Amino acid sequence: MSAGTELELDVWEAIAGGAATEGSLWSDALLPADERRSELVFSRLGTPEHALGIETIYEGYLVHYGRSRLFAPTDDDAGLLLGDYLYAHGLVHVAALGDVAAVADLAELISLCAQVRADGHVGDAEAWAATAALLGTDTLGAARDELRIDRDPGLLERAARSAAGDVAVDAALAAHAQLLG
Repeated sequence: MSAGTELELDVWEAIAGGAATEGSLWSDALLPADERRSELVFSRLGTPEHALGIETIYEGYLVHYGRSRLFAPTDDDAGLLLGDYLYAHGLVHVAALGDVAAVADLAELISLCAQVRADGHVGDAEAWAATAALLGTDTLGAARDELRIDRDPGLLERAARSAAGDVAVDAALAAHAQLLG
């Protein structure tokens, strides 16, 4: 088994297992094991130590806006609560690393993507890619402003490609499009 495969198994076990131990609301929302998708999306663009936090937050995002890889909440209210739970736990995972700048970047990502979605604009994928690739570097302010104010995700996409490479970013953006489809 490769190190990447082990990382993926650890991420999925931690997200699903952690949610299941929180109570029956979350354990009942877990998809059967054979229906879960265990594909890392944006964490592949960053560092392995941030993978669990990134994918936990992204899973929350998918519960809110797309097709979750691990959960099928019973109703919209449970979905909203589960998504928020996953956001919070992802931030806790990153905070446990002592990486305050990364926590700030992820909190900014959650806020920015909520705005993008509420306004019905594009750019969430590019925001996810750039944040994962440059997590904790405090270099995305101008690019985020471009998306927030001018609705242009171009700077975010260029930042992600510069940091992680075209192939990796293309794969993440394609996987994201399928999950939000």
